[in-house]
Amino acid sequence: MAPVSTKTTYLEMLQSPCLTIPSSNQESVAIERSGKLSATAYRSLYNSVGSDYHWTDRNLLRDDELEAIVQHSLVEIFLLTVKGRQAGFAELDRRCAGQIELAYFGLLPNYIGLGLGKYFLSWIVKQAWSYAPDRLWVHTCDLDHRAALSNYERVGFRVYDEQVLPQHVEDEQA
Repeated sequence: MAPVSTKTTYLEMLQSPCLTIPSSNQESVAIERSGKLSATAYRSLYNSVGSDYHWTDRNLLRDDELEAIVQHSLVEIFLLTVKGRQAGFAELDRRCAGQIELAYFGLLPNYIGLGLGKYFLSWIVKQAWSYAPDRLWVHTCDLDHRAALSNYERVGFRVYDEQVLPQHVEDEQA
């Protein structure tokens, strides 16, 4: 994996926004908390959503390290399904007292552009605030979907920091 410089943008909410969850515009849309995922099952979901955006962090962990995170009682993974098929996932990390990190959020490629992202992001923000944290935060970078930053801002996140950092990406020639 070769490092490339990317702009990482950090966003936060310090109070629950007044959100109306938009219509999903799809029949048979469901969101449910997943059970405990194995490292293999988690990576399958993670890579299905993140491979186009060079998500690599979780692939660098050993299975036991990854399972210690995703099976932790204060880490919740929510699955978005359409007609019973996986369409996306969101991961809320509540391990730091008073804070919730929206650690991962995204849709599988076939479900992008259908209005599901706005619906799912609004739903997950409301879910996060149901725990009454002091702060909800997320980060994104310029390798993510081009609408990621604006979608986070649209639901009420505000930028609090930007950094240019090396990001490890798969060598396209490999």
